[in-house]
Amino acid sequence: MRTARSVAILLLPRPLDGFILREQAEDLLRVPGVVALGPGRLPARVQSRRRVAETRARRILARLDGPPRVVVIFHPLQLPLAEALLGDGGGELWYGRWDRYEAALDAGPALRRRLARLHERAARRSALTFAASEALAAIGPGEAVTVGLSAGSFPTPPPEAVIAVSLGHLGRRVDWKLLRGIVSGMPELTVLLIGEDHPDELGDDPDYLACRSAPGLVWLGRRSDEEAARLIGCADVGIVPFRVEPFNDAGLPYRILKVARQGRRSVTPELAGVLTWERAVLRASDAAGWIAALSSQAGVRAAPDPALREWALGETAEKVNAPLRARLAELGYPVGGGGPGAPDRVTR
Repeated sequence: MRTARSVAILLLPRPLDGFILREQAEDLLRVPGVVALGPGRLPARVQSRRRVAETRARRILARLDGPPRVVVIFHPLQLPLAEALLGDGGGELWYGRWDRYEAALDAGPALRRRLARLHERAARRSALTFAASEALAAIGPGEAVTVGLSAGSFPTPPPEAVIAVSLGHLGRRVDWKLLRGIVSGMPELTVLLIGEDHPDELGDDPDYLACRSAPGLVWLGRRSDEEAARLIGCADVGIVPFRVEPFNDAGLPYRILKVARQGRRSVTPELAGVLTWERAVLRASDAAGWIAALSSQAGVRAAPDPALREWALGETAEKVNAPLRARLAELGYPVGGGGPGAPDRVTR
């Protein structure tokens, strides 16, 4: 089927779904008569050779009733193909500038010189040069209009977002059904998952698989303590999304204290062990309760609890070891001694 002469061709430097100006290209493609041509199989440098460009242009023109009315390029290396398509038919060349192509950081000196020549030629021939920034538009040669960039398809979470952080193992201990219900019922929630993922422990668990693709869950993998601490500082609240079962029930998840050291509480299931640090936790029994608890902590990242932080920082090894140190004293050990070098006494 042949295409009418009124066609305007967008020469895409990349496939449409990977093109940085995809939204703007898609908008133009909604106009009847505007079509797009992909980058082709050969490298751009090869396709920019005159004979290669002319050969491809002949194949394209064979499907048209005549030369196109408009050819739009987004990179100087596309100019030879555009010129071959336009020929002497009186059509217009449009030149889109969304970067400083002729100064590309990944181009060697020879390629930069060629890009500079092609850019100069394209800008002088162009009937409409449009640039992403005012600075690009001012470079020349010739006049250009500033069109900016659009990001309409880029996700924008609700402004009342709650940021939660999970620190630790991501495997069989986690209640994936609960976590799935929380994120699906709370679109304003973002959970930073810090820790190793263990799909080997979960198989084809549908709740886990749903969590893997949930946009509200950001899987960050294993991070150093310093990195994890910085990420906790970006959050409002910690979470301990454990299943309620005997193994989990009596334990005391370390992450609660680590989060509390930055003045944040942690939401947990109704586990018994976490009551040891009752002041640092909010317990909830189901997804609805979790959502309410998480919502109550919105904005804490901008105003952490100083009293909670002070308490958590006071939970030192010396303090929590008080019963052990007391017994050592009863046995005659000089518990007030030691000092910085004491750990070196470990026997190997």
